Amino acid sequence: MRKIKIRMGDRTVDATVIDVNSSQEQWNQYLLSDGTLLKLKVVVTEVVRVDGEYDQEGNPVYYVKSTNILAVNPPEELKRRS
Repeated sequence: MRKIKIRMGDRTVDATVIDVNSSQEQWNQYLLSDGTLLKLKVVVTEVVRVDGEYDQEGNPVYYVKSTNILAVNPPEELKRRS
């Protein structure tokens, strides 16, 4: 595991990069009132555990770097004609 320093609020803290061994990145689907289907997927690119920091329930604090992938499937009548 690789050690790094990250900004947490107004201070710099030590953290550990945690490898992701397995993932299942499912599409979330949202049907809008205009008939458009939005599909959204969050893809995790890096997970970092803050050394010595815990939440109110005693769980270690993690920062997750991610990117969103969006697919838009509108009805034909909403598409611009070329």
